[in-house]
Amino acid sequence: MNRKPAAVTGCLALLLFAAPARSEDAFKARADLPPLLQFNDGSEVKTAAGLERRKREVAALLKRYFIGSFPDEVPALLSARVLAERRAEDGSLRRRVRLTFDTPKKASFEVRVWVPKGAGPFPVLLTQPRYYQLRWAELALERGYIACLYPGVDSHHREKDFPRYESVWQDFRREYPGAAWSEISTKAWLASRSLDYLLAPSSGYRFAPGEVGIIGFSRYGKQSLIAAAFDERITSVVARSPGSPGSSPYRFTSRNTCAEAPRDFPSEWFLPSLRGYTGREHELPIDAHGWYALIAPRRCLIHTAHNDGSEPTFAVERAYLEGRKVYSLLGHPENLRVLYRSGQHGPVTEEQRRRNMEWFDLSFGRGTAKQEDFPEELIHHFDWEAWKKGAAGEELRKRFTPGEATADADRRERVRWLLGDPPAKLAGEKRRDFITPEESAMMTHDRWQVGGTSRVPVRFGAGVRGNVYFKAGSAGPSPAVIWLHPYSYHSGYNEGYGVQGTTVYHRLAAAGYIVLAYDQCGFGLRLLEGRDFYTQAPHWSRLGRMVADVSAAADFLIDGKGAAKGALPKIAADKVYVLGFSVGGMAGLYAAALDERLAGVASFGGFTPMRTDTAAATGGLRRLWQWHALVPRLGLFDGSESEIPVDYHDVLALVAPRPCLVYAAQRDRELDPAAVSECVDRARKAWSSRGAPEALEFHSPDDIGRFQRSQHELLLRWLRARD
Repeated sequence: MNRKPAAVTGCLALLLFAAPARSEDAFKARADLPPLLQFNDGSEVKTAAGLERRKREVAALLKRYFIGSFPDEVPALLSARVLAERRAEDGSLRRRVRLTFDTPKKASFEVRVWVPKGAGPFPVLLTQPRYYQLRWAELALERGYIACLYPGVDSHHREKDFPRYESVWQDFRREYPGAAWSEISTKAWLASRSLDYLLAPSSGYRFAPGEVGIIGFSRYGKQSLIAAAFDERITSVVARSPGSPGSSPYRFTSRNTCAEAPRDFPSEWFLPSLRGYTGREHELPIDAHGWYALIAPRRCLIHTAHNDGSEPTFAVERAYLEGRKVYSLLGHPENLRVLYRSGQHGPVTEEQRRRNMEWFDLSFGRGTAKQEDFPEELIHHFDWEAWKKGAAGEELRKRFTPGEATADADRRERVRWLLGDPPAKLAGEKRRDFITPEESAMMTHDRWQVGGTSRVPVRFGAGVRGNVYFKAGSAGPSPAVIWLHPYSYHSGYNEGYGVQGTTVYHRLAAAGYIVLAYDQCGFGLRLLEGRDFYTQAPHWSRLGRMVADVSAAADFLIDGKGAAKGALPKIAADKVYVLGFSVGGMAGLYAAALDERLAGVASFGGFTPMRTDTAAATGGLRRLWQWHALVPRLGLFDGSESEIPVDYHDVLALVAPRPCLVYAAQRDRELDPAAVSECVDRARKAWSSRGAPEALEFHSPDDIGRFQRSQHELLLRWLRARD
């Protein structure tokens, strides 16, 4: 087993190329993902040969911004000592092996190798021996795979049957003080060192050449993606719910999605410098989709859940669509897939494990698995051109004269035109059930509960289900708040990562307010409603449905139209406010503009003026009419945004003279704070002309876009001033 480090072939090949010049330093912030088929200098990748150069760039970027550097040379395997060996009842051979490498202090680690009965050759499957992953190894063995359990256990976990599998990575990091690798990338490197042993002819394993898989769940899914990205001997990977920054780019998670921001990763998973990109994720010259560029065209399956608290489906699909371009260039788009399942992050079921193993069988031409068993399924894809053709019978680009609205009636007509025309019957009208205890447990509605708050399931409108939160024993009547969440496709109204103390709905309830919280159209428990929306309402808009739901919520709180699964406190009908963050802040403003029963509105990071929203840093209006499919009619003004018949100064004017709080942080990457400030100033005359100039309140602090404790406290001060 003696070999020189320079003799390494195929293993971590991408790391051995010379790093390109750091032209990424000139990268300009962009809301969308940096194109994988575009070099750092902006030129296009058009050939497979060009892609190899781009892969080197991507590898360098991922190391610089995410995982750090690896040792310059791969140490030779000095010895492989079998510490224990037994023949199991199924005929398989179970080994415990210590591998020693030619590092300065001859560092070593253990692996477990399970070899099936038979002559072989056998595919190889690597995984980390966390208790919920051992079944994958057993299934692999049953299907005729060599299973290898290597020391990739996370430092926050312990497995008593696998001592030091969570800490041996530190031995190797001490051996290479010049390397800047992180915990996850070090353990991915250990997976490759395990392969050095397994695939060496002298080891005696009857492996099938070119048939090596790796699988992991959650943090182990991240590790598996990184291992596959930097070791070409791994020919198939299944990453179950790898989250951010695995399958989910930070651009589409972070603070305005209630998912994971760079600041949230624990311990030493990634480079500490990455945390500094929280709130400015759009400045990263590479994101989590970069793993796909390095893995392509080898097989890669992302197995995610509709309501996975760590993995928003929208983020997963944005990365997938960009990664698919690389696979298509190489002629194998079918080798990259997203496999959806219902439910949350866990548990891992036997049926799900079976599907995972079928992917490996398909990859290696084994069993009965077929490509059609893994069709391309997209939840968030919106074919705007098809929508436009389907809506061709209506007056798509209605002309309003004069160009600017001059009266409230004209403003309302323009707003309603933009939102579209609802169908005669709304989806969900016949629904009569409530959110179940199982659904609330899955969505963790009570996770952040504070003492004295209660929750009662309710339903209202066209099948909208939600929860009302309040302080137990409240005499009432009390003011009410309708909470509209951000772009949290996976978790709906519930807050996840970034919670400081408690969620806004529990915090408001503890302060004596009655809070109605529900998932908006296309989010949370209504995720698939968004997927199917335009087949049922082609002339409407999802934003229109969201606004209609707010009015239905007001019907419930003010007039009692709906039902509750328990007793509710008395509500002050003249004090029903709407609160929104991000897309919720946008929907709340439109709702307050069209429904005068709402006593006021607080919009945090809710908008940037549409007529000037063309910057790559925000994504422009395309994120509204195409990415999120919220307002298709805005697409009619792509390239001529100045002709949009209505803008937010009009929407704000329709709220006057009621109280209105607008919050636009100076470093909110979703908006242009200067343009928002100008818009608010323009709208002030509507409040002044009605004798209530102080009722329009604007805050623009030096902060990133977020909705956490300090923003909650600002909101509470604003609400208390209305009591």
